[in-house]
Amino acid sequence: MDITIHSSFLPHDDPEAALGFYRDVLGFEVRGDVGYQGMRWITVGPTGQPGTSIVLHPPAVDPGITEEERRTIVEMMAKGTYGGILLATADLDDTFERVQASGTEVVQEPTEQPYGVRDCAIRDPAGNLIRIQERR
Repeated sequence: MDITIHSSFLPHDDPEAALGFYRDVLGFEVRGDVGYQGMRWITVGPTGQPGTSIVLHPPAVDPGITEEERRTIVEMMAKGTYGGILLATADLDDTFERVQASGTEVVQEPTEQPYGVRDCAIRDPAGNLIRIQERR
């Protein structure tokens, strides 16, 4: 089989803040920006990797979700416990310095983990946890 990861989904509650973070802070290119009924789905991805994207979507828009589930999702987003993604970079220290200088919320500075990786953790404007791992 020939299977690749094409897209991952992360919720956002402020499209302009999401664009500012993923495009301007992380340097991702915007591949799509689709509006529908006052909501926006924004597709971003790393330059030079056209086959891998993150779709930033409005939270809890699935028609099968109840109002109680919607409230739970919004509460989890506010606490930063709903969505997350793992990214990688060749120079973790430089990447971390640039991200930190942008005012991004830092959860963990670059750290050598006991399980054999070196990484840091930040939050995007919607509260999604983003871990950035150093490629070795």
